[in-house]
Amino acid sequence: MFIQEDELKSAIYQYQVLEITEADNDITLQAIQAAEEELRSYLDANNQIRFRDGRPLLDVDAILSETGADRNALLVAHCKTIAVWYLIQLSNVDIIYEHVKERYDRAVTWLKDLGNGVVNISTLPTVDPSTNPNANQLPFRMGSRQKFNYE
Repeated sequence: MFIQEDELKSAIYQYQVLEITEADNDITLQAIQAAEEELRSYLDANNQIRFRDGRPLLDVDAILSETGADRNALLVAHCKTIAVWYLIQLSNVDIIYEHVKERYDRAVTWLKDLGNGVVNISTLPTVDPSTNPNANQLPFRMGSRQKFNYE
């Protein structure tokens, strides 16, 4: 897994996790797995033609298989935020819901920007374009000539 259960302590207090899950570690693990899948969904390019315009394609399997200090700290923080979001859906014990929702929305927006190429992290592994069979295809483009003026 990309993040571990004990790493959530920087995003939520341990007593809150125990109260919400009633000390059931399976619930916490399910929230972490759901967060990792959501993180993967934002980073994966889905082989859409619009992603073949030169922006780097991220090697999502390599990113999520890293462990310890080799992981990107910002992705770890966003993954923890998403995991906390899945945990508090079960219960709201001494947690300010609006703060968690705001952090979740901010994390999702940033991940979408990363997936769409608006922001970039140069330390993340990318896929070699030469291994992609559709690498030579350009995205569909249309337009017209400039407006003609008789002046």
